Amino acid sequence: MANAPAFKTVAQNRRARFDYEIIETVEAGIMLSGSEVKSLRAGKSSISESYAGEMGGEHAGEIYLFNANIPEYLEAHQFNHFPKRPRKLLLHKRQIKKFLGAIHRKGMTIVPLSMYFNAKGKAKVEIALARGKNVVDKRQTIKDRDWARDKARILKGDD
Repeated sequence: MANAPAFKTVAQNRRARFDYEIIETVEAGIMLSGSEVKSLRAGKSSISESYAGEMGGEHAGEIYLFNANIPEYLEAHQFNHFPKRPRKLLLHKRQIKKFLGAIHRKGMTIVPLSMYFNAKGKAKVEIALARGKNVVDKRQTIKDRDWARDKARILKGDD
Protein backbone atom coordinates (compact mmCIF):
# COMPACT_ATOMS: atom_id res chain seq x y z
CA MET A 1 0.00 0.00 0.00
CA ALA A 2 3.03 2.28 -0.41
CA ASN A 3 1.63 3.73 -3.64
CA ALA A 4 -1.75 4.64 -2.10
CA PRO A 5 -2.70 8.34 -2.17
CA ALA A 6 -2.39 10.36 1.02
CA PHE A 7 -6.15 10.95 1.15
CA LYS A 8 -9.31 10.10 -0.77
CA THR A 9 -11.70 12.98 -1.43
CA VAL A 10 -15.32 12.02 -0.83
CA ALA A 11 -17.11 15.34 -1.41
CA GLN A 12 -16.15 18.91 -2.30
CA ASN A 13 -17.93 22.22 -1.95
CA ARG A 14 -16.63 23.85 -5.14
CA ARG A 15 -18.98 26.82 -4.85
CA ALA A 16 -17.64 27.88 -1.42
CA ARG A 17 -14.46 29.54 -2.71
CA PHE A 18 -16.55 31.56 -5.18
CA ASP A 19 -19.23 32.68 -2.71
CA TYR A 20 -16.99 33.28 0.32
CA GLU A 21 -13.70 34.95 1.11
CA ILE A 22 -11.76 32.25 2.98
CA ILE A 23 -9.99 33.59 6.08
CA GLU A 24 -8.63 30.41 7.71
CA THR A 25 -8.94 26.67 7.09
CA VAL A 26 -8.83 23.84 9.61
CA GLU A 27 -9.03 20.05 9.38
CA ALA A 28 -11.72 18.65 11.69
CA GLY A 29 -12.72 15.14 12.61
CA ILE A 30 -16.38 14.19 12.30
CA MET A 31 -18.48 11.86 14.47
CA LEU A 32 -20.11 9.27 12.22
CA SER A 33 -22.02 6.04 12.72
CA GLY A 34 -20.93 2.81 11.01
CA SER A 35 -23.45 3.03 8.19
CA GLU A 36 -22.38 6.62 7.47
CA VAL A 37 -18.74 5.59 7.09
CA LYS A 38 -19.69 2.79 4.69
CA SER A 39 -21.84 5.21 2.69
CA LEU A 40 -18.98 7.73 2.54
CA ARG A 41 -16.61 5.06 1.26
CA ALA A 42 -19.12 4.38 -1.52
CA GLY A 43 -18.59 8.06 -2.47
CA LYS A 44 -22.10 9.41 -3.03
CA SER A 45 -22.26 12.19 -0.43
CA SER A 46 -22.67 15.94 -0.90
CA ILE A 47 -21.64 18.94 1.20
CA SER A 48 -22.47 21.68 -1.31
CA GLU A 49 -25.52 22.88 0.66
CA SER A 50 -24.08 22.32 4.13
CA TYR A 51 -22.82 24.73 6.75
CA ALA A 52 -21.33 24.50 10.23
CA GLY A 53 -22.28 26.26 13.41
CA GLU A 54 -23.33 26.02 17.04
CA MET A 55 -26.39 23.92 17.84
CA GLY A 56 -27.37 25.59 21.11
CA GLY A 57 -29.13 24.22 24.17
CA GLU A 58 -27.19 21.49 25.93
CA HIS A 59 -24.80 21.34 22.97
CA ALA A 60 -23.64 24.96 23.32
CA GLY A 61 -19.93 25.38 22.80
CA GLU A 62 -19.72 22.62 20.17
CA ILE A 63 -19.60 22.92 16.40
CA TYR A 64 -21.89 20.78 14.24
CA LEU A 65 -22.11 20.18 10.50
CA PHE A 66 -25.68 20.77 9.30
CA ASN A 67 -27.40 19.66 6.10
CA ALA A 68 -24.55 17.45 4.82
CA ASN A 69 -26.13 14.74 2.71
CA ILE A 70 -24.71 11.28 3.40
CA PRO A 71 -27.21 8.88 1.79
CA GLU A 72 -28.39 5.76 3.57
CA TYR A 73 -26.27 2.64 3.21
CA LEU A 74 -28.75 0.13 1.80
CA GLU A 75 -27.09 -2.95 3.32
CA ALA A 76 -27.45 -1.53 6.87
CA HIS A 77 -31.27 -2.05 6.89
CA GLN A 78 -32.61 -1.23 10.37
CA PHE A 79 -29.32 0.24 11.64
CA ASN A 80 -29.33 3.01 9.04
CA HIS A 81 -28.94 6.73 9.73
CA PHE A 82 -30.83 9.88 8.74
CA PRO A 83 -29.16 11.34 5.61
CA LYS A 84 -29.09 15.01 6.71
CA ARG A 85 -28.73 14.76 10.48
CA PRO A 86 -26.42 17.21 12.33
CA ARG A 87 -22.95 15.73 12.86
CA LYS A 88 -20.54 16.88 15.55
CA LEU A 89 -17.17 18.19 14.37
CA LEU A 90 -14.15 17.28 16.50
CA LEU A 91 -11.87 20.26 17.16
CA HIS A 92 -9.61 21.46 19.95
CA LYS A 93 -11.26 23.76 22.51
CA ARG A 94 -9.08 26.67 21.42
CA GLN A 95 -10.17 26.25 17.79
CA ILE A 96 -13.84 26.01 18.79
CA LYS A 97 -13.61 29.20 20.88
CA LYS A 98 -11.83 31.03 18.06
CA PHE A 99 -14.37 30.01 15.41
CA LEU A 100 -17.45 30.61 17.57
CA GLY A 101 -16.08 33.96 18.73
CA ALA A 102 -15.52 35.07 15.14
CA ILE A 103 -19.05 34.02 14.20
CA HIS A 104 -20.66 35.89 17.09
CA ARG A 105 -18.55 39.07 16.92
CA LYS A 106 -17.58 39.59 13.30
CA GLY A 107 -20.51 38.15 11.35
CA MET A 108 -18.50 35.40 9.71
CA THR A 109 -19.57 31.84 8.94
CA ILE A 110 -18.04 28.37 8.96
CA VAL A 111 -18.15 26.67 5.57
CA PRO A 112 -17.14 23.07 4.82
CA LEU A 113 -14.75 22.92 1.85
CA SER A 114 -14.18 19.18 1.46
CA MET A 115 -14.76 15.82 3.11
CA TYR A 116 -12.15 13.09 2.76
CA PHE A 117 -10.43 10.10 4.30
CA ASN A 118 -6.87 10.82 5.46
CA ALA A 119 -3.90 8.45 5.14
CA LYS A 120 -4.96 6.60 8.32
CA GLY A 121 -8.47 6.02 6.97
CA LYS A 122 -10.19 8.53 9.28
CA ALA A 123 -13.02 10.69 7.92
CA LYS A 124 -12.09 14.38 8.02
CA VAL A 125 -13.78 17.63 7.00
CA GLU A 126 -11.85 20.70 5.91
CA ILE A 127 -13.76 23.70 7.27
CA ALA A 128 -13.05 27.36 6.74
CA LEU A 129 -13.80 30.55 8.60
CA ALA A 130 -15.24 32.71 5.84
CA ARG A 131 -16.87 36.03 5.05
CA GLY A 132 -19.49 36.31 2.31
CA LYS A 133 -18.51 38.06 -0.90
CA ASN A 134 -20.63 40.76 -2.49
CA VAL A 135 -21.42 40.99 -6.24
CA VAL A 136 -18.37 43.18 -7.02
CA ASP A 137 -16.00 40.68 -5.42
CA LYS A 138 -17.57 37.81 -7.36
CA ARG A 139 -17.15 39.72 -10.63
CA GLN A 140 -13.49 40.31 -9.81
CA THR A 141 -13.06 36.59 -9.10
CA ILE A 142 -14.56 35.78 -12.52
CA LYS A 143 -12.26 38.31 -14.23
CA ASP A 144 -9.18 36.90 -12.49
CA ARG A 145 -10.13 33.33 -13.41
CA ASP A 146 -10.75 34.27 -17.07
CA TRP A 147 -7.47 36.18 -17.26
CA ALA A 148 -5.54 33.25 -15.78
CA ARG A 149 -7.10 30.92 -18.35
CA ASP A 150 -6.31 33.32 -21.24
CA LYS A 151 -2.77 33.86 -19.97
CA ALA A 152 -2.16 30.10 -19.82
CA ARG A 153 -3.50 29.76 -23.36
CA ILE A 154 -1.22 32.54 -24.65
CA LEU A 155 1.86 31.15 -22.89
CA LYS A 156 1.11 27.68 -24.24
CA GLY A 157 0.93 29.05 -27.78
CA ASP A 158 -2.56 27.87 -28.77
CA ASP A 159 -3.93 31.13 -30.17
